[in-house]
Amino acid sequence: MKLLTGNDLKTGDVIWWNGLDWSRFVADAADVAEDGEAILQREEASRRVNASYIIDAEQTDEGPRPTHIKERVRALGPTVRPDLTLKPADPNAADWVI
Repeated sequence: MKLLTGNDLKTGDVIWWNGLDWSRFVADAADVAEDGEAILQREEASRRVNASYIIDAEQTDEGPRPTHIKERVRALGPTVRPDLTLKPADPNAADWVI
């Protein structure tokens, strides 16, 4: 599974391609398969995303999960303040990074 990620040009937020647009939540991310490069070129040309790239992920019961630890941290948010993660209601959110 391949996902697209980058940063929103207006807010700087980490964003994920959901198949139609960008989302702040990795759970919304869509598998781009072999279309990733074409989507990246189009989206960077539209100047909505900065530093976008393709990553590997695996599908889980909770949705896509980046395979590399760096991308898991980007998807979840700060690891030193679990109350600021993108999953604050989940008591096991910090465990998701490991």
